[in-house]
Amino acid sequence: MLEKLRKRLQAHAPRRLRLDMPQAAVLLPIVDRPQPTLLFTRRAGHLNTHSGQVAFPGGKREEADPDLLTTALRESREEIALPPERVELLGQLSDVISLHGILVTPYVGLIPPDLPLAPDPGELDAIFEVPLELFLEDRRHHTDVIPVNGRPHYVPSYHTQGQVIWGLSAMMLVELMAEGFDRPVSLFEEPSSGRLCYFPERLLRSTQTETRRPGSLSHR
Repeated sequence: MLEKLRKRLQAHAPRRLRLDMPQAAVLLPIVDRPQPTLLFTRRAGHLNTHSGQVAFPGGKREEADPDLLTTALRESREEIALPPERVELLGQLSDVISLHGILVTPYVGLIPPDLPLAPDPGELDAIFEVPLELFLEDRRHHTDVIPVNGRPHYVPSYHTQGQVIWGLSAMMLVELMAEGFDRPVSLFEEPSSGRLCYFPERLLRSTQTETRRPGSLSHR
């Protein structure tokens, strides 16, 4: 399974957005177990923003970061004590824009099981793993319908272990499942079953440009 994922992500052409807004990067850590899992964090309850939310490790780019991969690895080290040298980079996913106007670049990495990870109490109150099977089988609780510039985005919401995985993280998971594992899931097609929850319209800047590898398909 993971070898197929590695090959598909190496051939994947992620969308890159060129926008004048703050940059950030996250790491989607796949734990190399006999039954692989994805590692998530939960933001600490005392934070002013995103408190209690589930997310992948990551954060804003700093001036000293030479590139966004460095940002993702640095933030993962700071947040969960993940040594950068223990991450095998598998590939990159398309840029996404957060509700707060931050341009986020996701990276997918493979990490060994049972590393001595620990959450930074200043930012997190939990680290947990979810079997990849949950997402491969698309066992979503419901679907959030979020119109962006007039086009509906069908974003899954997963409920597991008392946690809710939704929003930006769930959008990244859709691309990981579709491009990395060839699963029939899309942000732009209404699911055939399940409850739909509708959100207000979101408007993004129209000055964005994108770059893709030659021959790639648009994600819009």
